Amino acid sequence: MFLKRLTAVILVCFVNHIISFAQQKTGNLLATLLQKDTSAAVRKVISDPLTYRLQIIYTQIDRDKYNNPSFKNYYFNVDGNTYFNPASTVKLPLALLSLEKLNSIHINGVDKYATLLTDSTYSKQTTAYTDSTSKNYLPSLAHYIKKAFLISDNDAYNRMYEFVGQQTINRQLHNKGYTDIRITRRFTGMNEDENRHTNAIRFVDENNKLLYTQPAAYNTDSFDFSHIVKMGNAYYDRNDSLIHKPIDFTKANNLPLESLQQLLQSALFPASVPKQQRFNLSKDDYDFLYQYLSQYPSETNYPKYDTAHYYDSYVKFYFQNEGHQMPKDVRVFNKVGWAYGFMTDVSYVVDFSSKTEFMLTATIYVNSDGILNDNKYDYDSIGVPFMYRLGQLVYNYDKQRSREFKPDLKKFMINYEKRDPTDIRPLIKDADN
Repeated sequence: MFLKRLTAVILVCFVNHIISFAQQKTGNLLATLLQKDTSAAVRKVISDPLTYRLQIIYTQIDRDKYNNPSFKNYYFNVDGNTYFNPASTVKLPLALLSLEKLNSIHINGVDKYATLLTDSTYSKQTTAYTDSTSKNYLPSLAHYIKKAFLISDNDAYNRMYEFVGQQTINRQLHNKGYTDIRITRRFTGMNEDENRHTNAIRFVDENNKLLYTQPAAYNTDSFDFSHIVKMGNAYYDRNDSLIHKPIDFTKANNLPLESLQQLLQSALFPASVPKQQRFNLSKDDYDFLYQYLSQYPSETNYPKYDTAHYYDSYVKFYFQNEGHQMPKDVRVFNKVGWAYGFMTDVSYVVDFSSKTEFMLTATIYVNSDGILNDNKYDYDSIGVPFMYRLGQLVYNYDKQRSREFKPDLKKFMINYEKRDPTDIRPLIKDADN
């Protein structure tokens, strides 16, 4: 009897080990690249990748003779059950869903450039009737998306969240097959009930004539919070009191790394993903996305960012070296996020000179004191140097690998804006991001 029980226990442990191992995706290529790097930043992280919760996806892109791309992913410690806080990377699906929702309204004049007025209809909601950073001083979804991509503006995310609505956000993503994504929160101090409520919205024309009204909404759908996620040794709450227990991310936004990679791939290469995963966007929408996923703050007139602070590589982690200068012939189409000690970047990198293209998606956790919300994270000492080294490792490797057919990258060669040197408006030096 004892032997039967022991055998059963061993079998259960073995099966659980296999299931756990199967959930994690890892391989030799990235591990070998990282092992060969001698920089202090990389050596420190790969000596203990589990503590740093490091996950990486490197996507090779090869073209056929007709320039059709194919994609092959290489993984390092990728596991959908290993939680990381997605922070501002959730702005990517919100931008896609906002444009898609606009295309479903079918009212003349209601587009991404139309004036969007946000009302306050529930506790802690705020209005948005003007935008001093836009050319006409009025808010629009186009301008919100620009700000969300250029410097990762938080208010822009909140306004997209309110336009799409919590219920629609999650239903649409799940309908597209992104069932492991959960978006439950604005980036402001609201409780669970307040985040379920979203504002009334109005679109008006240049003469302030009402074009479309969207009533306030409430999400009645339930979420699956069965996977408990608690992290750290302590955290500061909203009252700046130190709480001596782990912070609870169980009900927070969730965007696993593989889904994040697929979202960017679906935006840049819609034909490469199953039809169900694509977003209903126009050619103008795609052109708009390509421009502002890759444009620099220094090239942008509205908003007029201070480029001493919001430098060209500000939201380009894989190229964010001490000089802050981007390589001349490289463009990065990406979205980053950083919060609670997590740094995440999903990127499509193009080098027009060497005809190189690849995707790189990674997340790392750098919080050596184990305290969250104390604004004392190891971004500068560990996170930024590691992400830069990782980017350069993969970039140099991909540049050197052989390709049967060189890609035609004209689709991603964009006529970017140029900063007006005669513009005397004050610079934007401090935005909430």
